[in-house]
Amino acid sequence: MKMASFLPIVLQFFCCISAIEAIPIFLPPPSLLQSKPSLKSNVSYKTHFFPQVLDHFTFVPQSYKLFQQKYLTNSEYWGGPSTKAPIFVYAGNEGKIEWFAENTGFMFDIAPKFRALLVFIEHRFYGESLPFGKDSSNSSATLGYLSSQQALADYATLILSLKKNLSAEDCPVVVFGGSYGGMLAAWFRLKYPHIVLGALSSSAPILQFDDLTPLTSFYDTVSKAYKDSSNNCFDVIKKSWDELILLGSEEEGLLKICRNFRACKTASSVYSVRNWLWEAFIYTTMVNYPMKANFLKPLPANPVKEMCRIIDSYPPEADTLTKVFAAASLYFNYSGTEKCFEFEKRRDPHGLSGWNWQACTEMVMPMSCSEQSMFPPDNYNYTEKAEGCMLEFGVQPRRHWITTEFGGHRIGMVLRRFGSNIIFSNGMLDPWSGGGVLKNISDRIVALVTEKGAHHLDLRFATKEDPDWLIEQRRQEVEIIQSWLDQYYLDLQR
Repeated sequence: MKMASFLPIVLQFFCCISAIEAIPIFLPPPSLLQSKPSLKSNVSYKTHFFPQVLDHFTFVPQSYKLFQQKYLTNSEYWGGPSTKAPIFVYAGNEGKIEWFAENTGFMFDIAPKFRALLVFIEHRFYGESLPFGKDSSNSSATLGYLSSQQALADYATLILSLKKNLSAEDCPVVVFGGSYGGMLAAWFRLKYPHIVLGALSSSAPILQFDDLTPLTSFYDTVSKAYKDSSNNCFDVIKKSWDELILLGSEEEGLLKICRNFRACKTASSVYSVRNWLWEAFIYTTMVNYPMKANFLKPLPANPVKEMCRIIDSYPPEADTLTKVFAAASLYFNYSGTEKCFEFEKRRDPHGLSGWNWQACTEMVMPMSCSEQSMFPPDNYNYTEKAEGCMLEFGVQPRRHWITTEFGGHRIGMVLRRFGSNIIFSNGMLDPWSGGGVLKNISDRIVALVTEKGAHHLDLRFATKEDPDWLIEQRRQEVEIIQSWLDQYYLDLQR
């Protein structure tokens, strides 16, 4: 196996998966979400379905096919069309829309202040919004209608219809999104400014394409989190990969690994076990929140620090693999409910099955591992990725399409006079922050960066444990959104 095959493509924001044995990379990445998030009593919504057009961009008979697109609403605090109260829309990611509604508490928290109607729109081909039913992801012939451009057109069409039905044409729309949804939120504002007044784009790696961002930024950030917590922790993890592959190559080595580390069944290869560990360390970094949370998994506050505490608690002479498996168990079994571990083919309760297609078509996010990383060094190999995508789907990735469609090169110069009303929020503990907008582009496109923030932490519910910096970040977001609305109402009177 070539080293390029060894490197899991972890992006896909919750998001990209290679055709080999990769783990999803974009938050809510496709194959890692196993536990159902706890519902908060103040999260309530009504479920609706909208007859959506299959293809917004061609005029052939097939394009007029309709499918039922799911969306959720909460009108508890809405001031209504007579007051021109705002509509806050969540741009659905790659998964069931309920999961995002239940994990985007910021919108529920601020709805009373703004007297806002909340709308959460499910992304096509995810959850229950399946254009071809259970056969939607069966072939390229159907998956060809899955793209970010089609999704944005879905949102635009649905919002306009909803506003008309509510007699709310003058109610301004602000879009929110995190991770891939954050990318969609920013692009929505840029592509449809006549529909969307402004966007809060949280943890959105819109610069993770082409050569806009150093290819090693993602894995370097993950590695830094562990090294900052403990040099020993970093060294143990870095050492473990060679030992794992070496043991797995021995006769009955894989059986020994699976037996010693509580596999539910023997894995098909040692690389499945490696990816299980890889997933634990990466996703724990993404959700390295300063308070307990149940986003991807139930986890304690500062979970990276807790993982390193577990590793450091062993004497130096203890077995390296024992240490790293014990640390990984924090991610997969902090709740203590797992009697054994699935090293491969873990179930996906959040409807994330379409991301592999997106990663093989337009969401091509190149990544590498440097020598300084705690993961094995690896150079990005587009040819191998393209071969894997051709093998799985019969398609070639359009590696430059995102920057062609949405831009990214010289983003400051391009958007300084063209764009407006976008908040890019990023936490520097988040591996995706390397592909985010980290500096103000103008006084109307601002970057809110927190040194201790993790993956779209600002979009979660406020808690009593929130640190002052997080409270201040959300205060700034509310203030900026209020300024957009104030200007809108002034313009409406002219």
